[in-house]
Amino acid sequence: MSIPRIPEPAGVVVSVLAADERVLDFVRSELIKELGPSEQEAGPISFGFTSYYDQEMGPGIRRWLWAFRDLVDRSSLADIKRLTNRIEQTYTVEGKRRFNLDPGLLTLGNFVLATGKNNAHRIYMKDGIFADLTLIYRSGTYRPLEWTYPDYSAEELITILNRFRERYKCMLAQ
Repeated sequence: MSIPRIPEPAGVVVSVLAADERVLDFVRSELIKELGPSEQEAGPISFGFTSYYDQEMGPGIRRWLWAFRDLVDRSSLADIKRLTNRIEQTYTVEGKRRFNLDPGLLTLGNFVLATGKNNAHRIYMKDGIFADLTLIYRSGTYRPLEWTYPDYSAEELITILNRFRERYKCMLAQ
């Protein structure tokens, strides 16, 4: 029989996709109100993996990644996704998002994104939100899986998440 144990808390990482860098300040302030201060940041990173968002946000989309200082219970991922969805909706203009927010949880063993889209490998959490196991940590680095989106498989993004992981590891030790 397995004995259920509460796992250590996770680090919150939010990816921001935007063509207009001017949105970053108010996006950051909205996230900080709910998630606490950001601990580490990276970007801008060129985002040329798909043109999926171009019609909505315009060309020249780039990515920023923010890791937040306050660790959270892993069961809060769906609530964080609902928060980021609300922020996106608040700043939608004429039915178009000005930015896309992808929240995820970073742990020593994996990186999990939240999504509203179901797929065979995704686990339903609540309120229409699924957990997407995006990267696993093996042999000293995060590694993509067969279903990992190409942008999250990119070496540049994995390097950033590995750096965020080192800080997260120190936070757990405190």
